[in-house]
Amino acid sequence: MDATLFRIQPSAAEPIYRQIADQVRRMVAGGQLQAGDALPSVRDIAAAHAVNPMTVSKAYSQLEAEGVLERLRGKGMVIAASARRPQSLPDRMAQLDPLLRELSQRAQELELPGDKVLSRLRQLMEK
Repeated sequence: MDATLFRIQPSAAEPIYRQIADQVRRMVAGGQLQAGDALPSVRDIAAAHAVNPMTVSKAYSQLEAEGVLERLRGKGMVIAASARRPQSLPDRMAQLDPLLRELSQRAQELELPGDKVLSRLRQLMEK
C-alpha cells in the first residue's frame, strides 16, 4: 500500500490521527485491505503528508489496541487476522447515512436541485 493513498486534510475539524484510523477501518470494511496486508510505515505516511510521525503512530496504536492492526517484527504494521471481514453493502451504505443527511440538508438550505447535486456527486466519485 502506498502512503499517498491516504487522504489527509490538515484543515479539517477531525484530528489527523482519527482521519487515518477511520480510513483504515473503512478500507477493511470495504475489503480493500485484508488480513496480512501491510500498511505503509509511520515514517512514509508522515513524509508523504507532511505530518508529525507521532500523529501517525497514535492512529496505528489505536488501531492495534482495537485489534484491527498487528505489529509484525521486520514487516511493520499489518491488518490483523482477527480484523473484521468486509461488511455487507447495506452495512457499508449505513456508514454514509450521517454524511448524506448533512449533504441533503445543506443542499436544501442552498436551494440546490437534487439532480444537480447527484450529478456533481457522480463527477466527484469518478475522480
